[in-house]
Amino acid sequence: MPIYTYHCDSCGVQFDRQQKFSDQPLRVCPECQEEALRKVYQPVGIVFKGSGFYATDNRSSSGMGRSSKKNSSGENNGGSETKAKKPADSSSD
Repeated sequence: MPIYTYHCDSCGVQFDRQQKFSDQPLRVCPECQEEALRKVYQPVGIVFKGSGFYATDNRSSSGMGRSSKKNSSGENNGGSETKAKKPADSSSD
């Protein structure tokens, strides 16, 4: 069961409560009995390790992807990628 953090906008108390997914969120503060509770969403500490999760998985330690490294002449290394040139703007006044 997940643990939810609640904060009361009336008295400022903050507490954690273990609840089922199917349980309704709490509304009434246990301290001041006001209907001013709201859930606090905090970042989750999940780390996915391994390949295949994100596009950044193939980056080297310098942050450059393998396909974008350039050789000494300034050209891309042996990839079959070609950049399409934009046609020149032919509208002249």
